[in-house]
Amino acid sequence: MTVRDTMELKEEAVRAQYEAALNLLTGFDHAPRLAKPIAEAPAAELSPGIAARPRFRSTVPGMATRSTQRPGGVRIVDRIGALGDGLLSPTQSNVLNALRRALAIAMAMGETFAGATPLAELKKANLETRLPEARRAEFSELLAAEALVCLHAFANTTAFLLSPHMGSQTVEIGAVEEVLTDNAPLALQGALWELDQDIGALAQDDARLVATVAAFAEALMDRAAQRAESLPKAAAYAAASWRVEADDLTFSGFKPARSAKGTALTMTFKKPTEVVGNHIAKYQALRLSKMLMAYDFERKLNPFAELGGFIFTFMGDGKPGTGKTTLIQMMAGLLNDYCKVAGYAFRYQNFGIDQIDSYQGKSGQNAKAFIDAILDPGVIGFGTIDDIDQVAGKRGDRQSSAGQQEVTAVLMGAFAGANTVVRGNCTFGMFSNYPENVDDALRQRAGARFLVDGPQTRDDYIDILSLLLGKNHAIPLGDHDLFAAQEIKKAVAASFEGHGVPHEDGLRKVWDQVVASGPLDTVAKIGAYLKAIQQADERFTGRAVKNITDAVKVRAMDFELPDEWMEQPDLFLFKGYDEKLAMIRGLMQPITVEMVIQEVNRYADSEFRYADKSDEVAIQGMVRDMGRMDEARRRYAEGKG
Repeated sequence: MTVRDTMELKEEAVRAQYEAALNLLTGFDHAPRLAKPIAEAPAAELSPGIAARPRFRSTVPGMATRSTQRPGGVRIVDRIGALGDGLLSPTQSNVLNALRRALAIAMAMGETFAGATPLAELKKANLETRLPEARRAEFSELLAAEALVCLHAFANTTAFLLSPHMGSQTVEIGAVEEVLTDNAPLALQGALWELDQDIGALAQDDARLVATVAAFAEALMDRAAQRAESLPKAAAYAAASWRVEADDLTFSGFKPARSAKGTALTMTFKKPTEVVGNHIAKYQALRLSKMLMAYDFERKLNPFAELGGFIFTFMGDGKPGTGKTTLIQMMAGLLNDYCKVAGYAFRYQNFGIDQIDSYQGKSGQNAKAFIDAILDPGVIGFGTIDDIDQVAGKRGDRQSSAGQQEVTAVLMGAFAGANTVVRGNCTFGMFSNYPENVDDALRQRAGARFLVDGPQTRDDYIDILSLLLGKNHAIPLGDHDLFAAQEIKKAVAASFEGHGVPHEDGLRKVWDQVVASGPLDTVAKIGAYLKAIQQADERFTGRAVKNITDAVKVRAMDFELPDEWMEQPDLFLFKGYDEKLAMIRGLMQPITVEMVIQEVNRYADSEFRYADKSDEVAIQGMVRDMGRMDEARRRYAEGKG
């Protein structure tokens, strides 16, 4: 890694630019040179009957702000204000504050760049009409470099400051065209003109406003960085590092700043060696933790998500006391440690029953805030929903509260809705002792199933006893190879092989009927097996098949990223997206019939297990209702008699 000496961009230098930044947002005229106006972006107009806001004018003599009432005027304050009802919403205010702060930082950075290069001296000489002819080319190149520095700093800061306000809404911007490099002021005006056009055409509400401005900032950053590569005079900035202390923002040349903050975790972490049994669940959690770390913050995509082997949602189910909480502690601890080494922001949140509110709509808002926090593309996110059978209500269940129903609707839309975008920076785990009480459609949105069944074998129970006893005893171990049964590769291979045939009685009957005509060794025969399962349980739909094929693709990546790649980020984590993608492709293995059969049985077993329990619960409920009805009839008859 390149070691940089980070310099401070002083706060007073930034605040000195506030007035000029506000003037740019309030209004200026710009005639586009490279881009064409968007027909869908008319000039900003205020709603009828709403008075225009008073404009701030410079108090410096000779610097009166130009009128912006003429066609072609850029009035971003009015443009954003026109989205509401005359008063700025909190989101609109956040966007405007972020833009003003970003412009001020960009201008201060431009002045700093000029002072660190011959540009400041050449500007002075040019004003005094004494610029040597021999240095005019150098002057033009330095002006272009300053313009790109300002553009990149403006875009970088905007993206950084808006990151905490980003939701799941995305907007396609396309390439930024009005990138002018004559000088810094003109460059910023051109960028703001194009941003104003995009806001007018794409931002119909607050969510799309934030998404539009953030997408524009990302696109402008990319364009400025590309232009800077062919400009030698920009190398001084590219090799430098600057920090703005008040915003916790660090510029490393033309690279995007890490734009999100993680959460400080106070939970008790568990090491993988402290998880006894649960071999497949532990193995998948270990691999998923490393998969998340492959996320590329510049491309905002994970190679595993592109290859189809990423687990976005999973469900962990098992009896009470089998280790679900321990599994969460292990995975969160791994991600926390990996992110510390890489310098990434890690965010963990749990959504629990305490966030179900009696006020109508509040539970849904809480769930949406939880989802958005984990989806934040600037962090590595891990979200858990413990006891989901209590948190999310079953649709049609009269015992579910309105708040629980709201949570179900939010989770279903977030996990597999029309606007769901899987970037590969986060994963959601749903955990339950009673998965049969979870809404069928929500449960099927869990792409992977982690059966958390705890210790199973004699060796497992000896291992967990020894682990929990600790070392404050002198009891001999006896004839036992401690923790040998927990050797993950061996245990997982045996666990997967165990799914070569179904475990649940209902599925076993279907299996026996299908394999009676021969082994399932072709796609057609496996497809016939899937159809037979659907005939036995109508809840086994196309979504189930998708979840199975996703699990098979995960098995095709049945490898662990080497520990050294996590401990030494330069080996993998800090490489470019395309290089990471190629490295992962090199580790993949072909899909086999055995893999497909095992994953079909593993998934279908869980569905039959859930369905049997769900049906039994429903029958018990009906029996109770019938008993109440009989008792009511008896009492009614006695009363009449």
